[in-house]
Amino acid sequence: MADQVLFDEKTRRKLEQLMLNASTVRSGAIKGERRSTKRGTSIEFADYRNYAPGDDLRRLDWNIYARLDRPLTKLYEDEEDLAVHLLLDTSASMDWGGDGPREARPELHKFDYARRLIAGLGFVSLSTNDRLVIAALTDGNHLHQFGPARGRGYGVRLLHFVNDLQPRGIVDLNAALRDYALRTTRPGLVLLVSDMFSPSGYMDGINALLGKGSEVGIVHVLAPDEIEPPLGGDLRLIDVETGTAQEVSIDDAMRHLYVQRVQAWRDAIRADCVRRGVHYLPIETSYAWEKLILYDLRKLGVVK
Repeated sequence: MADQVLFDEKTRRKLEQLMLNASTVRSGAIKGERRSTKRGTSIEFADYRNYAPGDDLRRLDWNIYARLDRPLTKLYEDEEDLAVHLLLDTSASMDWGGDGPREARPELHKFDYARRLIAGLGFVSLSTNDRLVIAALTDGNHLHQFGPARGRGYGVRLLHFVNDLQPRGIVDLNAALRDYALRTTRPGLVLLVSDMFSPSGYMDGINALLGKGSEVGIVHVLAPDEIEPPLGGDLRLIDVETGTAQEVSIDDAMRHLYVQRVQAWRDAIRADCVRRGVHYLPIETSYAWEKLILYDLRKLGVVK
């Protein structure tokens, strides 16, 4: 996935105009409903962060720079940043789209779609100096993480990190999300991008994130052929994660029942999310990822 494919200049300019928003983060984690977009209006010093290219040079602490040869930017009370946590499901089931693996229809591939979405959201976060963490939810819950990072100076590293991720193995969403919640020291905006295929479920993990005071959203990514399969006849289906095989016969009645059950499954996830105040956005990979950021997440109030 080349950088220019992720972000052509037109898309980059549009993303630079956006900011991520959390309206329900626990009191004290972020000052007010949203941090100020006007840098430097307060005179009350709060903290330091590492200098990033593009920062106002007037904010550098030159005394510390002279002593330690380390550039640090001063933060003031109205500049407390939003903690952004982008979680990507890297299970083998994400390696699908367009009637098969990515070689068949790469533009519909779930994992490539999810990577572009995560990279786009990460770029928005870095552009507004949020505290960004991207975590790959992996087989065995091994932590593979980018950040914490702030500032556009980390943009290239972000793209390399996302580009190097690959789908493999089985991810237990409940366990992975609970583990991440335990590791999290700063509540904030948590966005999970996943196909939600997890036999053990997901809600215990979501509750763990909510319990830490974070605002949570789920982008539920499926390929078009997972929603309305084109298959028919006598088939031998193999689970891409476990290798388990199942003999099935698919006719029009079976296909119709499958479509109904997929819709019922998505409706059940939506109902769970509504009850807990979690944003839920079901999406097909045939839908442009940049439109999802520019329009759909805006409607949810996650993007401004």
